[in-house]
Amino acid sequence: QIEPSTVSFPIRKIFQNRKDVRIRLAKVYSLNAGEKTIDTSIGTFSYDYLVIATGSRTNFYGNRQVEEYALGLKSTYQAINVRNFILMNFEKLLYETDKEGLYNIVIVGAGATGVEMAGAFVEMKREVLPKDYPHIDSSKVSVYLLEGGSNTLSTMSRFAQDYSEKYLRDMGVIVKTNVIVTNYDGNEITLNNGETIRSKSVIWSAGITGNALDGIPPQSIVRGGRIKVDRINRVEGLSDVFAIGDVAYMETSNYPKGHPQVANVAIGHGKNLAKNLQYIHLRKTNLRPYEYRNLGTMATVSRNKAVVDLPFAKFKGRFAWLVWMFLHLMLILSVRNKLIVFINWAWNYVTRNNSLRLILKDQD
Repeated sequence: QIEPSTVSFPIRKIFQNRKDVRIRLAKVYSLNAGEKTIDTSIGTFSYDYLVIATGSRTNFYGNRQVEEYALGLKSTYQAINVRNFILMNFEKLLYETDKEGLYNIVIVGAGATGVEMAGAFVEMKREVLPKDYPHIDSSKVSVYLLEGGSNTLSTMSRFAQDYSEKYLRDMGVIVKTNVIVTNYDGNEITLNNGETIRSKSVIWSAGITGNALDGIPPQSIVRGGRIKVDRINRVEGLSDVFAIGDVAYMETSNYPKGHPQVANVAIGHGKNLAKNLQYIHLRKTNLRPYEYRNLGTMATVSRNKAVVDLPFAKFKGRFAWLVWMFLHLMLILSVRNKLIVFINWAWNYVTRNNSLRLILKDQD
């Protein structure tokens, strides 16, 4: 729970001292590989080499009704929207007569995002509601975590799965595995086993799909909306177009189904491709194939509760939580932002009083 400006760093500030970098804010419509151009909302741009780093978006698996009513959690804007939405529902609990749906918070998807979100809502229930909303019976607030698979944190070890689920259940989260959401109308969520849950607050973190561009050859688009690339991130079927990050799908002997869509892979793609583009510019032929090294996976559940999988060790609890905090702090850009986040975390840990409860509401 930190200020958005400390994690979303302005790209213009990063490159403000680079005179050879030009930035344009636009929506990209399509690629014309034959003409080596891209069509955008502000005009057509030509390129010598094109790097597609469009990332991914929330995957609702074709369920239009769920997409209409559930809250996504993929961007900074969506995260702010979720916070506003939940806080506004707390406000509504003070005056609405039908309160059941307002008391139930449902998170769909028990990956790292869903697990961390469930833990955060329980902390909000315990720490925020009694202070800011003393007239709301916080004991009636329920946090549900729904997962289609048999375990939380399905991509991590069984050790991490078992302890993350134990932490959540001990905190009071209602964890339901092997269930799939079939419908949500804004008031009631329906599961494939026939069960229904009344809820006005459904947060969807059940998966992502790649943001591929129109104009990419159809045979280069694979499962999950990702673009198939070779070992130097060149798009299959195109000579001067590359893709990196979540949108890129690269098969290797160690990862025959593609790399995980995580930050370390995206960073590695970017660094390796930058070096290879320099080699291409210098007409060198010894290009470096990308090789992903899995340095470990971690997830936090709540204060002093986290799980860490490293290639050589697995651990949990307060030490794992401190490791998670430290590594995420190091990923934040600029010393100033690191310092702000550290001070906020330290203050929140000591006082148990998070200050980020401002409701940002559009004018009617």
